[in-house]
Amino acid sequence: MKKLILITILIFAMATPVHAVDLTAPTAPDSAQELMPADTESFGEGLWYVFKSALQTLQPQISKGCGICLAVIAAMMLTSLLNSFPGVTKHVTELAGTIAVACLLLSGANTMISAASDTVTELSEYGKLLLPVMTAAMASQGGITSSAAIYTGTALVDAVLASLIEAVLVPMIYVFLALAVANSALGEDILKKLRDFIKWLVSWCLKTILYVFTGYISITGVVSGTADQAALKATKLTISGMVPVVGGILSDASEAVLVSAGVVKSAVGVYGLLAIFAIAVGPFLRIGVQYLLLKLTAAVCGVFGSKKITEMIQDFSAAMGLLLAMTGTVCLFLLISTVCLLKGVG
Repeated sequence: MKKLILITILIFAMATPVHAVDLTAPTAPDSAQELMPADTESFGEGLWYVFKSALQTLQPQISKGCGICLAVIAAMMLTSLLNSFPGVTKHVTELAGTIAVACLLLSGANTMISAASDTVTELSEYGKLLLPVMTAAMASQGGITSSAAIYTGTALVDAVLASLIEAVLVPMIYVFLALAVANSALGEDILKKLRDFIKWLVSWCLKTILYVFTGYISITGVVSGTADQAALKATKLTISGMVPVVGGILSDASEAVLVSAGVVKSAVGVYGLLAIFAIAVGPFLRIGVQYLLLKLTAAVCGVFGSKKITEMIQDFSAAMGLLLAMTGTVCLFLLISTVCLLKGVG
């Protein structure tokens, strides 16, 4: 049915003079509407407005995260204090400390996992509405072959990526955390190896999918005679291993998108790019705050606390990093797709 609708749009777009094509970007979801600027004519100003609005919503997350981390540090201090008493079994106190710290961290981790999963779903659903519109806009400008090729690859990757994250990768985060807690409690080498394998597998899946997609976009551009510089930059960052590195994915994604800022003249394209960013930026920043706080907590606890429990805290931080990679990958994928289609819109 979706293919039939797309074909119909393309036929009407090709049969209509360019100046008569009246395409409207789908409205951003309710969760992103409060971050969207009233004026979406300027991409740069709109992007800054969305980012500022998202930053203003972080205060509750920072307060809650700091409270949890202080409680974790207090539990570690108590565990270390009990270990200093004569006659106290170190294994028992560390087991109790592991349980206490895990209980403190699991609630926040579950909230972040749910936020990441919901964000991936919202991005995927919005992409299914936006990209056919952008495809029709590009086709109306004469890029019929290019738009069809880009949309075909994008639709396939969107379906695979969203399904993979929701059905496989998100449950694997829970398995990763369970193995991290079990490893801290029991100290078995096999648990540590399984935990590391899960982390590697999630990272590898995300990198591979993004690499294949950006490679496809680049090849499509070359074949059609409209090689896209943004896609080439995205391929370069993927090959460099920037996914799922938390620090690099934002800067390189911004570079890949902003390199085409000069051609973002379409109201449909500007609104669509801002809506994608608005959907992802709030959850991304909240998870990022949790990631940084856990990194800091692990550093503090490493000074005086149990090595095993400190390693478990680092694992919780690593899980937040994987969630950042998931949301960042889907967001980057949609941004690149939209920019590539915008290249053909005059």
